[in-house]
Amino acid sequence: MTISPRRLILASTSKYRRELLSRLRLPFDVVPPQVDETPEPGETPADLAVRLALAKAKAVATAHPGAIVIGSDQVATADGTPIGKPGDFARAQRQLRSLSGREVEFHTALAVTDGQRVAHADIVTRCRFRELSDAAIEAYLLAESPYDTAGSAKAESLGIALMESIQSDDPTAIIGLPLIALTSMLALFGLDPLTAAGSGAAR
Repeated sequence: MTISPRRLILASTSKYRRELLSRLRLPFDVVPPQVDETPEPGETPADLAVRLALAKAKAVATAHPGAIVIGSDQVATADGTPIGKPGDFARAQRQLRSLSGREVEFHTALAVTDGQRVAHADIVTRCRFRELSDAAIEAYLLAESPYDTAGSAKAESLGIALMESIQSDDPTAIIGLPLIALTSMLALFGLDPLTAAGSGAAR
């Protein structure tokens, strides 16, 4: 008798997380989570990221019993102050000017649940920006328009040229989904990408 693999769901609206999960060559579905992302009073950036990752995974798992659900959230901070997504050129320009020569800490939280068990982690990435001239900032923003990215820099592409250094135990965490941590978590739920990848293509 053939046992059907458990359904894998990514609880996210992020195209970046979807692209990253596709690297594991597992079949998966995408379900947008309905979660209020408003920070709670006094909540630290790390606690916020973890709470939202858990909330996203649990919300989708409740609606899809039996599935293995992945939730993730990322909060960027500079000197402990959260940094949001700029949304447009002017805000991104101001953001990069303020981050020039400074270190930004990215908390990328990950949660996996099957509705009963839960695993979660906070993967920290530290990025130090180069000293950036106005000309360099403008050239980068016009080339890449990173207005949906906290910190106004896409480290997976041209934004890497803005960086002096990046420190992390999980290189994909900065993009939004820490695949090293995720692979270990999925194995806890009986889903090993190395043995399961042949069962179908990601959809």
